[in-house]
Amino acid sequence: MPDSVNPTAASTASSQGQPVRFRGGGFTVRRHPWAALAAFAVLIAVWEGASRLGLASPLFLPPPSAVGRALAGMVADGSLWLNLEASLARIAVGWVLGTAGGMLVGFAMGIFSTTRAVGVPLVSAFFPIPKIALLPLFILWFGIGEPSKFATIGFGVFFPTVIATYSAIDSVPRNLIRMAQSFGLPWRSILRSIVLPGALPGILAGFRITASIALILVVAAEMIGAEYGIGAFVLTAGNLMLTDTLLAGVLVLSLLGLAIGIVLSQLERRLLNWR
Repeated sequence: MPDSVNPTAASTASSQGQPVRFRGGGFTVRRHPWAALAAFAVLIAVWEGASRLGLASPLFLPPPSAVGRALAGMVADGSLWLNLEASLARIAVGWVLGTAGGMLVGFAMGIFSTTRAVGVPLVSAFFPIPKIALLPLFILWFGIGEPSKFATIGFGVFFPTVIATYSAIDSVPRNLIRMAQSFGLPWRSILRSIVLPGALPGILAGFRITASIALILVVAAEMIGAEYGIGAFVLTAGNLMLTDTLLAGVLVLSLLGLAIGIVLSQLERRLLNWR
């Protein structure tokens, strides 16, 4: 076999001073900081070229240069900051509420058998419900203002957080917990020193999913009933057939999602530096 290593040959190569290739990398992740930028540059260049060659109609797919001018106009007249501030405030409140509640319930389901027996069927029943379909009901309960949007985002974030937290705790190796119990560690110390660090990668991975869900839900909620916000801005631009302005709003959403991903990556590096 070509990948097999002859121990005698390896020892002979080592004795002759020849380096032996290291095979214990353990799937080490290598950083390629310019790969993503190069991919975006190629995509934008192809898009701009297709528009300039007439392969795409400027009305239906304006070139990136037109989108950039529309975005610059949003920055100049202040509409970008007004709408972005409204959307960020809704995302922050709804995501924090849904994440806090989801982590509490997920921890309880992962640790206590009774809570798991009750929680798993309920989560399985409510999770598939489209959360934006409940917005009219939330408007009836909480009014047309901000509380109904907070409830929509929080409800959408809650269930994925429960599943991610519960699954992450359930995947912590049981032999580590049994070993700690055999040494007589209190259960609080076991949770703090073994369960929480072991479950943290899965919980942080769930944060990436719920942040995207919050971004999607805030846009949908703002399209239904909001004066300001990126979703309301995109809807207005679409109704007026201002496709360059519409795509500028979509670009802002994409950049917002990218910024959230960078923040979560930094959080993972800080909290999971022990890996």
